[in-house]
This record gives sequence, C-alpha cells and structure tokens, in this order.
Amino acid sequence: MRLGYKLLAEAYGPKEIVAQAVAAEAAGFDFVEVSDHYHPWLYSHGHSGFVWSMLAAIAVRTEQLELATGVTCPTTRIHPAIVAQAAATTAILADGRFTLGVGSGERLNEHVVGGGWPSADIRHEQLTEALEIIRRLWSGGYHSYRGRHLALDDARVFDLPETPPQIVVAAGGARAATLAADHGDGLFATEPRSELVEAYRQSGGSGPRYGEVPLAWAPDEDTAVASAHEKFRFGVLGWKVQAELPNPINFEAAASWVRPEDMREAFACGPDVDRHVEVARGFVDAGFDHLALINAGPDVDGFFTFFTEELRPRLTELDV
Repeated sequence: MRLGYKLLAEAYGPKEIVAQAVAAEAAGFDFVEVSDHYHPWLYSHGHSGFVWSMLAAIAVRTEQLELATGVTCPTTRIHPAIVAQAAATTAILADGRFTLGVGSGERLNEHVVGGGWPSADIRHEQLTEALEIIRRLWSGGYHSYRGRHLALDDARVFDLPETPPQIVVAAGGARAATLAADHGDGLFATEPRSELVEAYRQSGGSGPRYGEVPLAWAPDEDTAVASAHEKFRFGVLGWKVQAELPNPINFEAAASWVRPEDMREAFACGPDVDRHVEVARGFVDAGFDHLALINAGPDVDGFFTFFTEELRPRLTELDV
C-alpha cells in the first residue's frame, strides 16, 4: 500500500503547490500527484499553473517523495513528443521518482488550441498512438511515426533517464481499463469501482492501481462539508459531464445544482478518522493499492497533522 496526496493545482498557486509537496514529504506521504490543466474547474478556484514547472520545482526540493501527473493528456493541447521530453526531464530531475499519469483528456483543457473535441472512441485511439510515440522516443535514437491521428517526424529525446518512467493510464470504463493493460504500466481511477480493476487484470494488467480518495478534513463536520462544496462540487457531476464541458462557466452552471448534502455523502467530512478510513477502504476493497488522498477541507496544515498522527497509522493497516 502506497499513500499519496493530491495537489489541487486549481485551488492553489504554483508556489503554494510546491510548498505543499515539501510538507507532504515531511508528513510521511509516499507520493504526490498533480493534474495537468489549462483551466480550473470553477472560477472560484482561481488557479491553474503549468504542471511541468511545478513538478520540476518539487523534484529539486524533495528527496524521497515520488511524483506523478494525475493526469496529463498527450494528444491535443500537448503533442506526445513534448510530453515524452517533459516526462524524461522530470524523471531525471527527480532521480527516477516520477510516474507519468495519462488520460484521454477533458474538453475543459484540450479545446483551447482549437483542434476540436472528438468522441471518446477517437480519443482512445489518439491516446494509444500517443503512448506508442512516447515509448519509441524513450527507447533512444531518432524516430518517425505516422498514425491515423498523430505523426512524428525524425525526432529524438536526447536527455533520457536510466529507466523510463512508468505510464499509468486513467480509466472510467472497461475499454480504457483494457487500454491501460495493453499500453500502460498501471491503472488510474477516481472512483472505487472494482469492475475497472477487474477489467484491467483480465486484460493482463498487473501494475499499480491508483485511486483518488475524496476526503475533507476540518475540526468539525459542517466546516468540512462547506469547504468540500466550495472546492469540489464539480466532482460529483460524473465523468461524462467532466469530460465534455468546455469552460469554468459551464461547470459553475452544472454544479449549481449540487447541494452540501451531496458532498457529505461523497466525501469523508470532518475530524472522524473512522469515516476517513471507511472511504479509503472502499478503494482498497476495489483493488487499488496506491491511494492519493484528496483534502477538500480548508486547512492543509491541519490535514497533514491529522494524517501523520491519526490517519496514516490506520490506513497502513488496510490490505489490498
């Protein structure tokens, strides 16, 4: 079991994200992961720093903490050749402590370059081609590639780590879980759905399984619920909504129907360690072995203290 912390790059500025990563290492987390967004989900978030700059800063300010993108889309806004270069450099700076998390993307971030937003089937084809390009570039030497959707022309990544990073593929359904098994080294999900892990394993997947655990710590439950509603009300809309809406204003409108009570059901809210363990256990029981804890509460430092003193000892007792 590996325990990580989700860095909310949409809710905090780049310097604060780096500081939180350093604090996460001191608190005893094994890894951190951070999303690759161009826009925040909601206007009230107010931030969306460039993930590769933040990861580089974290890499040189930490010693043992593992780093991951959670996740980047290597098909539309950023060509896979650039992702291959960025990930290789990050792995070098982090002395091999980097994992490349990838997914088929959200319209929120990818539409900004004006390339259109294809159907899910096409996005899966694009992701498959992107992973083929990335792995070729990581093998050394010059490479060209011509797929149905993506192309590469006589390119080489000169600075490569001794060992290529693992590639963990995000899945919201069985097709993506199969893609993760066929073309990735691990699985990434945001829901504790055992059928995703089962589809991954049935397709031959045997790598790490990352899951994002929705928590909101505060000294009292009502404060935690209010903070979760403020920061993460978009998250209960479901993946089909999250992948398709183009801008924060659309998420503000869609999330206007989400009530604080909905957050109380979706997140472990408040100071009760048993409730937090209960939500995390749902992911463990579903087969996930890398838990990235989200804190949608108002006090990051307080959550780190809670994790060190109460939550971590309990979570390490859970078995996959």
